[in-house]
Amino acid sequence: MGYELVKIGFAKNERVFSALKRLGFSMKKAQNLCDKGRILNSNDGILTKNQLFSGELFMIDYICYPKGLKPVFETDDFAVFEKPSGICSHPNGRNSPYNMYDEIWHLYGREACVAHRLDAETSGLLLVAKSKNSAKELKALFEERKVLKSYLALVRGDLRSAGLRQFCAENFDEFFGKLEFLSDFNGFVIDKSMSLGPLAGHTKQKMEINPKGKRAVTLLRILEFLENSTLVECYPLTGRQHQIRLHLHSVGHAILGDPLYNLEKSDIERILDNKMSEAERVAKTGAKRLMLHAKGLVFDFRGQHYEIFSAKEF
Repeated sequence: MGYELVKIGFAKNERVFSALKRLGFSMKKAQNLCDKGRILNSNDGILTKNQLFSGELFMIDYICYPKGLKPVFETDDFAVFEKPSGICSHPNGRNSPYNMYDEIWHLYGREACVAHRLDAETSGLLLVAKSKNSAKELKALFEERKVLKSYLALVRGDLRSAGLRQFCAENFDEFFGKLEFLSDFNGFVIDKSMSLGPLAGHTKQKMEINPKGKRAVTLLRILEFLENSTLVECYPLTGRQHQIRLHLHSVGHAILGDPLYNLEKSDIERILDNKMSEAERVAKTGAKRLMLHAKGLVFDFRGQHYEIFSAKEF
C-alpha cells in the first residue's frame, strides 16, 4: 500500500538518465525521478542520473488501492469528495496507509491533486483539481481568501459562557469579498493572531495564540445546545493551520475529540501513536474522533458561482 518498488525495464550499459528516456519518460520526469532518488537497482541501491549501468531498473512509485469513494459533486475541472474522518488528504510517507490520493489518482490521473487540505480527523468536503491548470487557479482562490468555507464543530460546554464578541461587519472591511455572503450574519467573532508553537516531536505542528503571529479570524454561529456541549457553525475568514481548533480551545470550549489541544503531551502522544483505547479517549476528550466537519464551500470559478454543501453532519 502506498509507495512500492516497481520494475520499469532494463539499462544496457548506458547512463540511467538515457535509459529512462528510452523507456518513455520525458526529460523532465527522468531528471526529477533521479534527483529524488526514486530509481533503484535490484539490490535497492539508488542510481544517479549520469551513472553507467546495466541491469534491471526499478522505480519507487505510488500504487493506488481505491475503495470506491465517489465525488459528491463534479465538473470537467474539479470534483468534491466527502472525506471520511481518519483518512489523510495526502500520502504520508513511503508506507502510507489508504488516503484520498488512492481515489483521486485512480479516477483522474497523476495531474489531479487536492486544492486545499483537511486534517486527517476532520471529515467533510474536499475540493480536488483535475488538472495542473485548474489546480493553479483553485489553489490561488484559497490563498487569496476567495473561498468561503463553513464547518460544523461540537464543542465542550455552553459556548454562551465564553463571553464572545458580537460580530460587526464594519470592523472587517478587508474580508468584504467573503462578507457579502454573510451580510445578514448574526453571530460572534474570534480575532486572535496565531503562530507555530514551541513543542517538538508529535506536537511539532501545534499552534498557539500569539499577538505577534499572523492574524486569524473565525466567525461563529451557535446552532444547538446539547447535553454539556454546543453545536457551532464556523467560518474561518483566514486559513491558518488548526485555526478553528485553536480558537475554540482559546476561549475555553475545545472541540470534542481533539487529540492535540486541551490535552497533556503524554496523552497527545498516546493518541497519535494509537496507544490509547477508544474508551479512554472518549473519557479524556469527549469523543472518539475530532468533532469537526467541513460543511460548505462557496466560490466563483471560471465564470460560474458554486455553493456546495455537505449532506452529512460528522
